[in-house]
Amino acid sequence: MRELWQKLLLLMTLTAMCSWHVSAAELFSPEPLAANLQPPQAQKIPKALIEHGDRRIDNYFWLRDESRANPKVLRYLQDENRYANAVLKPYSAQYDALYREMVGRMSPEDRSVPYQRNGYRYQDVYLSGKNFAVTQRQPLAGCAVWQTLIDGNLRAAGQAYYRLGGLEISQDNQMMAAAEDTQGRRQYRISLRNLHNGQWLSDVIENTSGNMLWSNDGRTLFYVRNHPQTLVPYQVYRHRVGTPLAQDQLVYQENDGGFYLSLSRSASNRYLLITLSANTSSEVRLLDADQADAPPVLFTARQPNVEYYLDHFNDTFYLRSNRENANFGLYQTNAMGHSWQPLVAPQPNKMIEGFTLFKDWLVVAERSDGLSQIRKINWKSHAEDTLPFDDASHMAWLGYNPEPQSDRLRYGYSSMTTPTSTYEWDLSSGKRTLLKRQEVKNTQPQDYHSERMWITARDGVKVPVSLVYNKKMFKAKQSPLLVYGYGAYGMSMDPAFSANRLSLLDRGFVFAMIHVRGGGELGQQWYEQGKLANKPNSFNDFIDATRGLVERGFGQPGRLYAMGGSAGGLLVGAVMNQQPELFNAIVAQVPFVDVVTTMLDDTLPLTLGEYDEWGNPHRLADYQQMKAYSPYDNIKPMRYPNLLVTTGLNDSQVQYWEPAKWIAKLRENQLGTGKLLLLTNMQAGHGGKSGRLKRVENTALEYNFILAVDNQR
Repeated sequence: MRELWQKLLLLMTLTAMCSWHVSAAELFSPEPLAANLQPPQAQKIPKALIEHGDRRIDNYFWLRDESRANPKVLRYLQDENRYANAVLKPYSAQYDALYREMVGRMSPEDRSVPYQRNGYRYQDVYLSGKNFAVTQRQPLAGCAVWQTLIDGNLRAAGQAYYRLGGLEISQDNQMMAAAEDTQGRRQYRISLRNLHNGQWLSDVIENTSGNMLWSNDGRTLFYVRNHPQTLVPYQVYRHRVGTPLAQDQLVYQENDGGFYLSLSRSASNRYLLITLSANTSSEVRLLDADQADAPPVLFTARQPNVEYYLDHFNDTFYLRSNRENANFGLYQTNAMGHSWQPLVAPQPNKMIEGFTLFKDWLVVAERSDGLSQIRKINWKSHAEDTLPFDDASHMAWLGYNPEPQSDRLRYGYSSMTTPTSTYEWDLSSGKRTLLKRQEVKNTQPQDYHSERMWITARDGVKVPVSLVYNKKMFKAKQSPLLVYGYGAYGMSMDPAFSANRLSLLDRGFVFAMIHVRGGGELGQQWYEQGKLANKPNSFNDFIDATRGLVERGFGQPGRLYAMGGSAGGLLVGAVMNQQPELFNAIVAQVPFVDVVTTMLDDTLPLTLGEYDEWGNPHRLADYQQMKAYSPYDNIKPMRYPNLLVTTGLNDSQVQYWEPAKWIAKLRENQLGTGKLLLLTNMQAGHGGKSGRLKRVENTALEYNFILAVDNQR
């Protein structure tokens, strides 16, 4: 369901194992997808679900097991895994080739561009053959060696899953807090380390969101707890280092389950900001970073349909808000309770997405015509300039800039043909310096071509599409086409580079990202045209843009493929019900497909916060709208395409039973010969496998399935 994380693209170049080349003929097995294998048949146990007098029968409700320990359920999921693996076994050589290709494009060792903060420089180092980063720091003064803060490989040892969710260093540089997840459910354990003597403390805080900040004196850690039932971040606690955890004090609790709580530090280091945000409303409370025991102070109370996001620097508060226009403006005020003065007026055709404060400059991240822009404005002269970008379809984002006294901006850039790059922009001189570009081995960048086009949907609205292909392999009207979509929460799916994707492009595929309504690519209006009662526009855009691509020669009928994850899984699931023969195969990653049942259950994580996105099914009109497109509720006897569905047993966002029930019901109603495969990672959550090499396995698996289906058509 909801994607809570920021789109922070820390796209590192990865480790290489062995690099080798095989011919195209060697990649394909002549065997068809095993036609004689018999898939698991889930037991049908009817359960009546009644709302508004409407009776739905769910034969597979029994697959829901919140304990994740029911032997019958686990046995069924394992049977599905065995079946999927057996179906794909004839293509194991192809999978191995894909995996080796992808890893072979990676650098054997890698390190991030160091950044400076509070007297130290920091970097992440990936060692050859290792899955996780080693985070290090070094004093700016002198020639000291790099100090290892945390080695993810050592911390992950013996764990089926591991993810470092965050690392916070105290302002005096003496203490470190590390948030780690060993289940995949985004329930983080916070451990503390004394950096002066290197010792890990006995203070270990369980069941947090991973969001944490130090007071300015480094003696108090503020951290966020998740709700025990819904897992929504809702409480802020303070922990005094060296005191029993039982003495930790509750600082603030959010009682409205539709709001999500997060902590951030102001640019001035004067305040810690408690931000409460829902889909259409927000508010901020301030903690005094110098007075750890002081209670939080409300900045401005939340209002319906008004969002504001706050920062503080040079005794001034700065706000990004939609109070005057849906596309947001920037404002400033000297104190709480004072009127907001306009700083950057909202514009009808440009969305303000973020800002960064410097002593001499204001830097604004914007979006125009669906593409990201970065603009600088001088505080004194008001002179401004916008960074030029050459690619027709691209993305750019503000990097981590923790030193507001600097005059240099760190930003990221990527396109479908330009590997992820880190730049530094000298705000005073205007000079741009490339600090690092993702290394991609065994490839020729000039072989690839990207385009951006607009395709008219059935209601006359023009939908942007970003695509890329290998110029040497592309054949007009004969190439296979893979389309990807998301279209929810106002999130923009930007056209970034993917080294793994080259394995498809080098086999003749065209890859297209369809920026359907419901995303944020064209501003707030584009988002609102694809949510609530307007949600069908997302599905229509995806179908119409796919057909438009075929008409323009970018795909061959019978060789069309679709992919979507989470809310994008809902997108491809709904499209599959409406147009079951449009695609030859679909990959649905952790798909949100049982919309009505999930949204009726407010004990599940995130449900209450989703009402502004999908509607509240306890209201009849919303219930009817959801039921009309919910993928699970609209399955009927049809010729469904080949389908690969992936999920994680510990997923806290889209519960594993949604895709499990979906596959079972689809199989019951399948009239065609398309294979329906479910693969459940029994140790992972919403993000799939942990570790950089393990993530390559996910992609190789999905591409192997698509190529196998395309080969047997």
